[in-house]
Amino acid sequence: MLRDAGLRVTRPRLAVFDAVHHNPHSDTDTLIAAARAQLPEVSHQAVYDTLHILTEAGLVRRIQPQGSLARYEARVGDNHHHAVCRTCGAVEDVECAVGEAPCLEPSDAHGFQIETAEVVYWGLCPACAAPAEAS
Repeated sequence: MLRDAGLRVTRPRLAVFDAVHHNPHSDTDTLIAAARAQLPEVSHQAVYDTLHILTEAGLVRRIQPQGSLARYEARVGDNHHHAVCRTCGAVEDVECAVGEAPCLEPSDAHGFQIETAEVVYWGLCPACAAPAEAS
């Protein structure tokens, strides 16, 4: 995939790319730890640089829900959305509501050619909702 995107294959890039694949919706600290589990000598800066390169190449998606750290996922090329827990910050993928990318037809696009849409659903995850329902 790296070569197909015109990128050189290096050990740090492989370690970071693998970390993103195995830790979806993770922040950089989590990805640094995961990359270092494979490649202990990888630096913070190398991970940051690699995440930027992978994002620019379209191999990784960067999401940043309001009030949250940037998170990364390897699921790219579709128009999926996210559900975010207001209490613990858990993030889950949510498929487009109906059919194929219905949210790409806004009521007024103001002349824009719409390519993608980002929707964030906010609420409580099951673990955080359970104590609230019990009280």
